[in-house]
Amino acid sequence: MDSTVGVLVRYGYLVVFGSVLAEQIGIPIPAIPFLLAAGGLAGSGKLSLALVLVLSGIASLMADMAWYVVGRLGGARVLGWLCRISLEPDSCVRRTETIFSKHGPSSLVVAKFIPGFSTVAPPLAGITRMPFREFLVASGLGGVLWAGAFVAVGWVFSQQLELAAEYALRFGRWSLAGLAAAIAGYIAWKYVGRQRFLRQIRIARISPEELKRRLDEGVDMLVVDVRDRLDFEAEPSIIPGALHLTLEELEDRHHEIPREREIVLYCT
Repeated sequence: MDSTVGVLVRYGYLVVFGSVLAEQIGIPIPAIPFLLAAGGLAGSGKLSLALVLVLSGIASLMADMAWYVVGRLGGARVLGWLCRISLEPDSCVRRTETIFSKHGPSSLVVAKFIPGFSTVAPPLAGITRMPFREFLVASGLGGVLWAGAFVAVGWVFSQQLELAAEYALRFGRWSLAGLAAAIAGYIAWKYVGRQRFLRQIRIARISPEELKRRLDEGVDMLVVDVRDRLDFEAEPSIIPGALHLTLEELEDRHHEIPREREIVLYCT
């Protein structure tokens, strides 16, 4: 235990900086355990609390700035790519765009606390052309608040964290195996649920090629573009003759959709 604490004390600042940077970039390395440990060590006087917070904030902001530039250069397809590699790709785009549309720059302050939104929010800010200075303030504040919250928990419960570390070392590989099994079980549960959902809606899907063929044949059908406002502004092109109608506008504009025709919906 003493040797483990010695390693954390010696390399603690580097570990905190690297883990926060990696997590915010998108590498699956959780930073929260390291922030909690750093807070515990700061509570016992082995690390500087101020330096831990500064390094965490700088690492978080560096990752966010990189994603902001990627979003600004890559456009809406960057958001689609990020959501495709998430555990819930079907709702990822809609959920993140809805949050960002409603709250704007202030959503960056709390983005780190929302799973899935923390990585997607910075490129979304770049896609929407948020002023860079405004982005820096909101993202920097959000990063410091996020890191500070977990460091503070570690600070308050520094003695309990030391006991937890002792038990983890005592059980050794079994504790790591249990954690890995829990993560694998969660991923498997999400994957099975997604496949079940896709099987349920597969019968209602139509390919772009099939839609074009039927439109060319003059089939009486209405195409409704339900892309979010942010997507539409980023790529304003639309299928000829389609009706653009966001899901938020459906209640007020549903009368524009005729009930006697076949209806095809498409989004991002």
